[in-house]
Amino acid sequence: MRRMAVPGEGLAKGLAVTLKTMTRRSTTQQFPDVPPELPPRSRGVIALLEENCTVCMLCARECPDWCIYIDSHKEEVVVPGAARARQRNVLDKFDIDFSLCMYCGICIEVCPFDALHWTPEFEYAEYDLKDLLHEKGRLGAWMETVPPPPAHDPNGEPSKEEATVAKQAGA
Repeated sequence: MRRMAVPGEGLAKGLAVTLKTMTRRSTTQQFPDVPPELPPRSRGVIALLEENCTVCMLCARECPDWCIYIDSHKEEVVVPGAARARQRNVLDKFDIDFSLCMYCGICIEVCPFDALHWTPEFEYAEYDLKDLLHEKGRLGAWMETVPPPPAHDPNGEPSKEEATVAKQAGA
């Protein structure tokens, strides 16, 4: 059995919704004066811990936008007692172009030495597009805003390192 439509029923429902929302208090936050409460895993800008970077180039190779630019040179390190000098890569340039970056996080996930980190900072807008190219000095300055990692779950499995230390202490 089909119900007969009452003329103006849709209009009355729409006005009821409008009246209901008009009587509620607004929850607008005044952004510049009151900073927003961001979720703990929010993605802002990418920070670089330069000491951990071994110039393996994984981040630049895996970046789908090709917005990471890295230059390096090899340096010889003389080890006493070694037959020959060793070589190590030295980071000369590490730039991220945030005008191209799509914040996918692949570079952070593939970094084997934890040199790249997410920061919750999102206020880095610029008037000129060229200023969105952040160099290693500026990326390193963001490191002080990186939150500490979450605590381990006491009921969860221990990490490989903790299990190895516990095994060696028990042996």
